[in-house]
Amino acid sequence: MLLSPAAAQAQLAGAPSLKRQALAEFIGTAALLCAVIGSGIMAERLSAGNMGVALLANTLATVFALYVLIEVLGPVSGAHFNPAVTLVMWSKDPAAQAGHWRVAILFIAAQLLGAVAGAWLAHAMFDMNVLQLSSKVRSGGGQWLAEAVATAGLILVVLRAPAAKAPALVACYIGAAYWFTASTSFANPAAVLGRMLSDSFAGIAPASAPGFVLAQIAGAFAGVALHRALGVRQAPEPG
Repeated sequence: MLLSPAAAQAQLAGAPSLKRQALAEFIGTAALLCAVIGSGIMAERLSAGNMGVALLANTLATVFALYVLIEVLGPVSGAHFNPAVTLVMWSKDPAAQAGHWRVAILFIAAQLLGAVAGAWLAHAMFDMNVLQLSSKVRSGGGQWLAEAVATAGLILVVLRAPAAKAPALVACYIGAAYWFTASTSFANPAAVLGRMLSDSFAGIAPASAPGFVLAQIAGAFAGVALHRALGVRQAPEPG
């Protein structure tokens, strides 16, 4: 799982077409943002003001949805659902770099469109105004540091997780980072866009979004640097 799209295309003679890979990224990102925002709306409505319970419910729904989506869509596109992950995977794939990043750009466009669609779908299901902007301010050094840490950890897991364990490890890491980071671990520029369009529990105000995205970019670089510092991941011994 979490292959570069070039590797995903090459692994089988009948590998999914680029159109299908982009569709998988759109569906996966839309479903992920729908789960994040929708579960946040439901949790806020049912928790009677208990923010800890609401965050726990939001976390569990996100973890379960992320695991399922990676398992189901990973064989099609690599299950990035995240522009930071896509850029990192392309940066380490010389064949993809030679292709002028065309596929990476297509993936990122699909992810961003999916994030918007997921936010709108969540609103529609809960009979809310589909078009919204968040008023929830998330700003300050602690929040930005938290996003850098969350994204660095995510990239490290993506780059070092054994393929068979990647869905569980990525989902578990995000679930943990919801609670140990001050920002509740967006760790995804597409998620920032989707959550910016939702004035709900999971939202982020447009004015706060640039700081989060810049922190995520810095965190992605840090995650790659940590991966390189740790050296080549050793394959497990047979038996």
